Amino acid sequence: MKIGLIGTGRIGAFHARTLLSVPGVTGLVVADVDTARAASLAETLGARSAASIEEMYADGLDGVVITAATSAHATLIHQALDAGVPVFCEKPVAPDVPGTIGVVERAQAGSVPVQIGFQRRFDAGYRAARAALRSGELGWLHTLRACTSDRTPPPAGYIPTSGGLFRDCSIHDFDILRWLTGREVVSVYAQGANRGASFFADGDDVDTCAALLRFDDDTLATVTATRYNGAGHDVRLEVCGSEGARFVGLDDRAPLPSAEAKLSWQRAADPYATFMERFHAAYVTELAAFTEVAAGRAPSPCSPAEALEALYVAEACEHSRRTGEPVAVADVRTPSGGATPRG
Repeated sequence: MKIGLIGTGRIGAFHARTLLSVPGVTGLVVADVDTARAASLAETLGARSAASIEEMYADGLDGVVITAATSAHATLIHQALDAGVPVFCEKPVAPDVPGTIGVVERAQAGSVPVQIGFQRRFDAGYRAARAALRSGELGWLHTLRACTSDRTPPPAGYIPTSGGLFRDCSIHDFDILRWLTGREVVSVYAQGANRGASFFADGDDVDTCAALLRFDDDTLATVTATRYNGAGHDVRLEVCGSEGARFVGLDDRAPLPSAEAKLSWQRAADPYATFMERFHAAYVTELAAFTEVAAGRAPSPCSPAEALEALYVAEACEHSRRTGEPVAVADVRTPSGGATPRG
């Protein structure tokens, strides 16, 4: 199987190395607007670099992985569909709802599979919590608590194009909560704050946020995120039911310095520093799953339509943050109820 990869930045280089380790992948062709960077990565990995995306597709690909800039995602997905090549694209599908809907409609109208990269669906802890909940072992669900906390903020130049903290970061929590529970979020109330660098406010964003979500069965969830978690990269989920609970992300490398005098488990000396450390195994499993999709042996485990549902929740949270009022998710599904445009 020959795979193409578009975008050779940090996550693209990681995915390239992962793809070469996946059984069945016999060739890799990389492309980037920065052709020198693509050529350098190809030389390092023993892959081939293409001078353009058109040249890459002319190589006869069995699948393509998109890790380019967010603003290019929708165009690149459409291009892959035009070529009839199964496509994996890192989230988001597009920077906005209309662009995402366009990809959803195009994908649903054809037969070429599209997989969107929400890697938490492939994390062993989240999968175990989902299995416990779905089996009835936890009883009925009453509370979910999710957090995504970066150790250090991204570069200032990233913020104006990121889509904002809810769309860029918390959207992972929104997706995994839907996937884990099988329920839909019906309303949100969200707040945001800036206590760090001024470039967040200058970019019309926040560096810390919190949201209260209500699901269609009246389960409640809290979702928090920050760009400034000095203890380390912290991604966890508490799944609390009437008969039991599961705690995802509570391992030896979780950045959880205790204030208690006694602790029965040993914390590692090197807590997670980045999302790539925290979810390394999940990314590997995710890309291996894509090769099965590309080969026609499995359906897409995360369609553009599912990514759109998570985006609707993020849009509702952003609208709530700006207005200071609760927002029904149904209201952002219609043109008259869309979230306030950024900028």
